[in-house]
Amino acid sequence: MIQIFCSATQYAAATVTAAIRAGLFGPREGVRRVLVVSDTSAVPEVGTPLDRMPGFDALRGEFDEVRSWNAFVSPHHPAGWSPRAQDARLWEKAVRLAWDLGDEPVEIACESLQANPSRAIADIFADSALHVYADGLMSYGPTRNRIPHGVSSRIARVLHLDLVPGLRPMLLSEYGVPSVAVPDAAIVDVLARLGESNARLLAERLPADRPPTAVLLGQYLSAIDLISQDEEERLHVRMLRAAARAGHEDVLFKPHPSAPAGYGDALRTAAAELGVRLTVLTEPVLAETVFAYLKPKLVVGCFSTALTTAAAFYGVPVARVGTELLLERITPYENSNRIPLTIIDAALPDAERAPLGEPVELAGLADELTPLVRAVAYCMQSRRHHALRPEVVAWLAVRLADHERYFKRRRLTNLRLPGGAPVRGAALRRHPAVRRAVRRLRATAAR
Repeated sequence: MIQIFCSATQYAAATVTAAIRAGLFGPREGVRRVLVVSDTSAVPEVGTPLDRMPGFDALRGEFDEVRSWNAFVSPHHPAGWSPRAQDARLWEKAVRLAWDLGDEPVEIACESLQANPSRAIADIFADSALHVYADGLMSYGPTRNRIPHGVSSRIARVLHLDLVPGLRPMLLSEYGVPSVAVPDAAIVDVLARLGESNARLLAERLPADRPPTAVLLGQYLSAIDLISQDEEERLHVRMLRAAARAGHEDVLFKPHPSAPAGYGDALRTAAAELGVRLTVLTEPVLAETVFAYLKPKLVVGCFSTALTTAAAFYGVPVARVGTELLLERITPYENSNRIPLTIIDAALPDAERAPLGEPVELAGLADELTPLVRAVAYCMQSRRHHALRPEVVAWLAVRLADHERYFKRRRLTNLRLPGGAPVRGAALRRHPAVRRAVRRLRATAAR
């Protein structure tokens, strides 16, 4: 048996390594494990490949070999290339030949099947069982796009991190795919080993006399067109002011790896005005490695998954900034970032208003978050989750007033849910679906 594990980020590779070490992919004997790394950034040629990043040696031992998907599909970009359906068998032969896979059976563990290269690899190995692993809060939301039956019927399970204990993932649930949590101890151990490899780098970069006590997380939201770059820089400044308000004079800013080089200029200017010593960490180090090494007293971000890993795995106090703005801006309603944004906004304190410094017990929030997440998910993908309608209607009828910011009135109206505008006769008559039905009825009557 050959097991192919596809990873595009160090965090994804750490997640699948933790699953392997937890025994979720069976014993090592008689199995050949291949890690396929890819870089889907806009210009991967100038980036650092996953297998060359600091700390990769802590993951390397679980795999018999490492292959580069970027090198295999060159000169095509890995995020934009996929095989034509009629060529899939030819590409399977090409991959088997290039990687010396022979005729052995293959099973695949990959990230989101919504996008390449995971989708391309799943299409190439059209007879292989699929294991989808999700490393963030998006696993709690609905599947973004329809998965063809030829792919969905092969998915064995969804592996996910138990970031909000008690909250069940909805990813691929409409296809009857079960979800399995990667044990916390396994992922924390893997992240700790990664941290050991990066300890020297962090020791060189962080001031030893007054180490930062607060960490700010950048997400590069302008890259996915949620807000402008200027707005995102102002968002970072708001994070800094919130940390300063909480009494932190030494702050670390960890920008997104894809952020431009000058992205922290406005933050440095604000830090000088506030009298805060700011360290900008541009090296490719996981946020979780920073948490383990630095043991900060506060982590502030917008809706990064790292906020929940800080709270769930390290017990660090966390807070959010700017989620109200993003809840207004995020489009379309089906945007997969809506569920992470909703969870963070509902679960974490507002860094600009609430008292800070106390850890957030995510395990105690599942009962409150579950109906909210399911209601938002239903509004995002109602056609795929018909069975949720009765409970969503009942919940909205009672709780909508306290959760209006998570729902759009137009969406509630279109779905005929509590909180929507009354449907007027004239508007109903103008609805395209109604007009088509009337034309069909008239044509039938004319016969």
